[in-house]
Amino acid sequence: MISPFFFPENLSEHRFCLNFKRFIRGSERLIYQIVPSNTSKLFVSLLFSGQKSSDPFTFYHSSSMSRLILLFLLLASFDCAHSSRSVLRAVNDPDLPDVAVDLNSSTFDRVLKESPASFAIVEFFAHWCPACRNYKPQYETVARLFNGPDSVHPGIILMARVDCALTTNTELCNRFSVRHYPMLLWGGPSKFAAGGWEPKEDKKSEILYIDDGRTSERLLNWINKQMGSSFSLDDEQYENEDNLRVNASDPVQIARAVYDVEEATANAFSIILETKMIKYETRASLLKFLQLLVAHHPSKRCRKGSAEMLVNFDEFWPSNLLSVTQQEAFPSPEKDMIKSFRICGKDVPRGYWIFCRGSKNDTRGFSCGLWVLLHSLSVRIEDGESHLTFTSICEFVHNFFICEECRQHFYKMCSSVSVPFNSTRDFALWLWATHNEVNKRLMKEEAELKTVDPKFPKMIWPPKQLCPSCYLPSTKKISGSLRIDWDRDQVFKFLVSYYGKTLVSKTKDLSDSTGGETAAEDIAASTRAMVVPLGAALAIAVASCAFGALACFWRSQQKNRKYLHHIHSLKNI
Repeated sequence: MISPFFFPENLSEHRFCLNFKRFIRGSERLIYQIVPSNTSKLFVSLLFSGQKSSDPFTFYHSSSMSRLILLFLLLASFDCAHSSRSVLRAVNDPDLPDVAVDLNSSTFDRVLKESPASFAIVEFFAHWCPACRNYKPQYETVARLFNGPDSVHPGIILMARVDCALTTNTELCNRFSVRHYPMLLWGGPSKFAAGGWEPKEDKKSEILYIDDGRTSERLLNWINKQMGSSFSLDDEQYENEDNLRVNASDPVQIARAVYDVEEATANAFSIILETKMIKYETRASLLKFLQLLVAHHPSKRCRKGSAEMLVNFDEFWPSNLLSVTQQEAFPSPEKDMIKSFRICGKDVPRGYWIFCRGSKNDTRGFSCGLWVLLHSLSVRIEDGESHLTFTSICEFVHNFFICEECRQHFYKMCSSVSVPFNSTRDFALWLWATHNEVNKRLMKEEAELKTVDPKFPKMIWPPKQLCPSCYLPSTKKISGSLRIDWDRDQVFKFLVSYYGKTLVSKTKDLSDSTGGETAAEDIAASTRAMVVPLGAALAIAVASCAFGALACFWRSQQKNRKYLHHIHSLKNI
């Protein structure tokens, strides 16, 4: 039993472990600084082994001293492993890199506009300010909960900072009425990108001044009060997921899934490229799927990357050079370009999920993001594209989805379709029904194997909370199970709204900073994209004819000039 001396009432085991590890680390650094480099390793080893030594520091590693240090080491290892992430978030740890995002006048609007986070905190500071330097570890401690793929709660809050002491940021800091350092503001990322803040308008503004955030604990308390959450500095990944929003009761949540659709697209193509799945027999199916993405992917960035991949496809994967051995023989510049290619832009994949995040590490994620992508494609196509879209998706899953059992089940359902689809409605409803069949099967399997995600169990979609009109009055329970009679017209309307308009409502925030499409323009451009090849071909043909006619006219003019010049020369003889 550990003596109460080591754990007073106001000092938890975790805090003791954290503080003592700092002490050991600091002591070791001190030893390496004061002992000559050629003897420091020997000294440290002797210090912890209790061996005798003849160097000047012998009194430090006497037998009693070494036993005491060994006792401390054993105590330090007592149940400290489970809190390693908390230790990593220790205040003032010089070994940890900063995770709060440093912004300036040229990056501020773009980064905040493109952030997938629901909220943002921006710290305005000056690098010469002692109070700011002292506050930085407190701010970083909270930032480690939210920023980056290794954080405990990614994609919820973006924590950033701006150095107002730099003259390049003067106008930006004036925009937010910065009058003291450090100053913290809270709001939606797009609200920061779109405007500024005035103290007099604080109650009316969508950007709020944080008046109580002087320590990491107080700042996190302020966040919890603002969000109605229960975040803690001791949170571990997937251990405090009560703060995850339940998608089944909030229709607006799907708007954030566009980031997960990008993540799933990037991951899918990374797998394809890394595992060299592009072969002679799979090449055509990938080309068809890429054409579909260029036309109808809900993310502009992914459409752009898909088009770039399509344009360079023959160069990277020519039809006569598709064996793994031949791909290995590619010139290194081409191989490097393929390895570094990011279909949805250089910032994707981000390494975490938002709408598709499960309450456990091995649930939802990639498969959820892929399903959202397929549903989105199903409602964005035109009637005449429905069967081509069906075959493109079925072939893509069959050839490139790496989960063997999943792809076999999906392809079996694809093979059961005997009549071509003639409308968007028919295909969208088939995909919806197929997804529900998959969920029924997985609900049973997960219940038997006890692998259910408690926060997000598989369910029949859409639930009544999201679409009450989708359920006919004849829906009832029989023998404990629900027999649903669907109003398929209402289901189709729901799918179009949910995976169409609502999903892409945030895509205007993802447009390039050089000017972007509105959500409506984005949808319209997407639905026209399938006819671009025909339009482009006609345009090229017309341009070619016009250029040919112009060339003929120019050539005849040149001949006439030459002939007239020749006649004029003869007259002068």
